[in-house]
Amino acid sequence: MPKGSEELTNARKEEIVNACEALYETMSFKDITLQEIGRKTSFTRTSIYNYFHTKEEIFLSLLEREHELWIRDLEKILEKPRPVSSEEFAGELAGTLEKRKCMLKLMSMNLYDLEINSRMENLVSFKKVYARTLETLSGCLKKFFASMTDLDIQEFLYALFPFLFGVYPYTEASEKQKEAMELAHVQYVRYSIYEITKSLVMKLLQNF
Repeated sequence: MPKGSEELTNARKEEIVNACEALYETMSFKDITLQEIGRKTSFTRTSIYNYFHTKEEIFLSLLEREHELWIRDLEKILEKPRPVSSEEFAGELAGTLEKRKCMLKLMSMNLYDLEINSRMENLVSFKKVYARTLETLSGCLKKFFASMTDLDIQEFLYALFPFLFGVYPYTEASEKQKEAMELAHVQYVRYSIYEITKSLVMKLLQNF
């Protein structure tokens, strides 16, 4: 790590992560290199190694940031002073995920690679934020659905989070994939992130 203030270090990391996010909007994970990321920053590819050892560490940092943004939206739900119905809660939760397309894309396509090719300190940092996500969502369930037991909440989380790994591929089919399904006579009904998530959450809460 280069010498300098913590503020400067964090600013440079943020610039690198921003560059990575911008590239990920139009390029595939495998095609994005440290050289490509360096071209979008104010310093060289070699300098990037002062902050991240692999491109996977950069993407993991991006995923960590996405979870932090999701937590902020979950906290807004938690702060609601009045009771909410299961349908209203399902809509609110689906709305928070509709804003996190980048997070869902990373979770569905590249999470294993990101974790296995990152240093332990980076992975622990991400897991701590992930744990806060679980805690915040659990807090929402405890507040608005008082009849849910700890086991009920655990089962909700164990149903929702594996589901999230499949949301992006089901809602963001490419033109090539659509053509292939048409040629294979596979019926394709497009659902949005909001629609598919709200539907699941309402089913998970139907007894509460």
